[in-house]
Amino acid sequence: MSGEIAAGHPHVQWLSDPAVLAPLALFAGIYVWRFLQVRREAAAKGRPSTGAGPLQALAFGAGMLALLAALVSPIDGLGEDYLFSAHMVQHVLLGDIAPLLILLGLSRTIMRPATRRLMRVERALGPFANPATGIALWLATMYAWHIPALYDAAAENAFVHLLEHTSFFAAGVALWWPLIQPVPMRRRMTGLQPLGYIAAAKAGLAALGLYLAWSSTALYPYYEQTPRIWGLTPVEDQNIGGVIMMVEQSFTLVLVMVALFMRMLTQSEEEERRRERLEEREEAARRAPAEASR
Repeated sequence: MSGEIAAGHPHVQWLSDPAVLAPLALFAGIYVWRFLQVRREAAAKGRPSTGAGPLQALAFGAGMLALLAALVSPIDGLGEDYLFSAHMVQHVLLGDIAPLLILLGLSRTIMRPATRRLMRVERALGPFANPATGIALWLATMYAWHIPALYDAAAENAFVHLLEHTSFFAAGVALWWPLIQPVPMRRRMTGLQPLGYIAAAKAGLAALGLYLAWSSTALYPYYEQTPRIWGLTPVEDQNIGGVIMMVEQSFTLVLVMVALFMRMLTQSEEEERRRERLEEREEAARRAPAEASR
């Protein structure tokens, strides 16, 4: 290992912590069981399996791949032993990409066994069951864990690292839930609110990425002590991490805004067709008495 580090190459491995596979396998198993159950129930009734189709399966599978990339691939070791920028990639996967894709893989029918529990939780939260809470939790979590003392503590302590990863994923779910809503919320965003919501979230975190990208001093003592690889200084590594955060936030923002615009157009067209059908029925109802009297 020392020879590889001296040459500027990291010592990396897959699955540095095999224990992480157990919760991931359990989570995937529950999803597959429920997905197949919904399809069997629909087939027995002769109905299409709404909410449990190829798109949901593809999104969930992509979300699980994002989790595996973050926790099982060499990204985990690179971020823990060498590079702040690799750690940033891991955080982006855990706190943004994986929650988004996994929630897209869920639906009201798949979530039906948990619907009542989720509704009770929403009622218990009262005014906090609000989209504003999701964005506040996400930004607060992301900024808090990038405080140098907490960031270094997570890199040095396995339990704190686990807590960090868990909170990133939970915050990501809190952010994306109001937009995707596998189980509908009582307080929904309407009109242009979803666009403002996601724009505020991404701009809020991009500001941190901008700061890291242009910082001229190393903020994290832990990464000043790790072996240097690929010719990167601690400051350069930190700058790359900031750029990664900014690019991911911008790219995700553009994709989500396009998807929201398309959804708004589709809903507008559906409402227009519904209005036309209603007008046709009203017109037919007006003509019926006149035709009957002839």
